[in-house]
Amino acid sequence: MGGANQTAVTEYVLLGLHGHHNLEMALFVLCLGIYSMNMLGNGLLIGLNVLDPRLHSPMYFFLSNLSIVDICGTSSFTPFMLVNFLKAQRIISFPGCALQMYLTLALGSTECLLLVVMAYDRYVAICQPLRYPELMSGQTCMLMAVLSWGIGFANSLLHSIVTWRLPFCGHNVINHFFCEILAVLQLACGDISFNELLLMVSTVVLSMTPLLLICLSYIFILAAILRVPSAAGRRKAFSTCSAHLTVVVVFYGTISFMYFKPKAKDPYLDKIIALFYGVVTPSLNPIIYSLRNAEVKAATRALFGGDLLSRKMPCFSCCSTTASGRIG
Repeated sequence: MGGANQTAVTEYVLLGLHGHHNLEMALFVLCLGIYSMNMLGNGLLIGLNVLDPRLHSPMYFFLSNLSIVDICGTSSFTPFMLVNFLKAQRIISFPGCALQMYLTLALGSTECLLLVVMAYDRYVAICQPLRYPELMSGQTCMLMAVLSWGIGFANSLLHSIVTWRLPFCGHNVINHFFCEILAVLQLACGDISFNELLLMVSTVVLSMTPLLLICLSYIFILAAILRVPSAAGRRKAFSTCSAHLTVVVVFYGTISFMYFKPKAKDPYLDKIIALFYGVVTPSLNPIIYSLRNAEVKAATRALFGGDLLSRKMPCFSCCSTTASGRIG
């Protein structure tokens, strides 16, 4: 009977801010601008990492992974949400809802793990600089990145399986802008205590534990920086990790505000806060790294000044000449 009730739901209705058309139009313009900035900013960071040899290091390799997560995470729900702002009927198919929930949860988990890997990279660079090439080799960096993505997506797969096995008894109205897992669980007409326990365990393991490890890394980093004799040396050492620390504070600060604040009397306010967490936070990372990191600023100036592309063009022409010689 439970299985029949579950398969009876073939599509879902996303309420969003139903009945507040003017507010939705304002959110449409604002979210479209922020989403465009997110795509351009994170795309620029990825492009700089590919083009500029000065950025071919573990720190910028993980930063590129973080930018990919931010692009994919917002793209998993923002375009569909923007279209829905302009429509009276907000319908999403069951496969579309399942995919949206899976991707948002997977990419959020992956971002938590990437942030702790980036903290470890900064710890090794400052506290064990002589062993940095050994501990952060290309193979090790690739393994840590693959594990971060793999664990994040495996965690989301587990939650998706146990969520969609629940009976929904024909309930199909989701009180949110997109298929967020907590909003989907509210539709279930069966016992969700196991799902809640699983969510709590994964939150502790994949969110709180990384935060604890990040704090521990920065305690060691701060102790190492304070031992540097010159003020200029201390500033240089701290500048290499200040951007990452700022991203961590913004990421976990918004999560804490969203989940640990007193519940708002107006339910629309909670949805708007969740929306801004999903759309605004990923767009801040390129701004933070552009403002706080001298190497990224130098690479950006070189790109827009034409120096970066002009240095690449001889390499491309050399490669094409070599290839032509081999064919001849």
